[in-house]
Amino acid sequence: MSNPLSEEARVIPLRPAPVRPDAPDGEPAPREPLWRDLVGEVLRRERQAQERTLKDVADAARISLPYLSEVERGRKEASSEVLAAAAHALGLGLGDLLSLAHGELARRTAGRHRPAVAPHRSVTAPNRPYQGLCLAA
Repeated sequence: MSNPLSEEARVIPLRPAPVRPDAPDGEPAPREPLWRDLVGEVLRRERQAQERTLKDVADAARISLPYLSEVERGRKEASSEVLAAAAHALGLGLGDLLSLAHGELARRTAGRHRPAVAPHRSVTAPNRPYQGLCLAA
């Protein structure tokens, strides 16, 4: 006879928000901004700098005005095709848009995280290949 618990889905609880060591009373660390928020802010800032309306950019990009508005407000996670069309309508390349969003992310999170480092290599086996786990979506 099988164990009834083995047929149930396993639920793994999410970890609590990390606590900042310098924060009083265990205040949680500030949340990192979402990519869609950053990209939307960059699109809006560029559009407004050019003194263009949402309708004008949406028409040039062949995107519906409500959808572009939601992308700018970070409510929609736009595809790369939509982002490229919006960027081109503003005279930018997709790389330019993503670079500006990356710069904004780096500015907002500066000093919060340690830089990424290469995996630790054993002193006893320096030529042994790294046997870590790689996940891809």
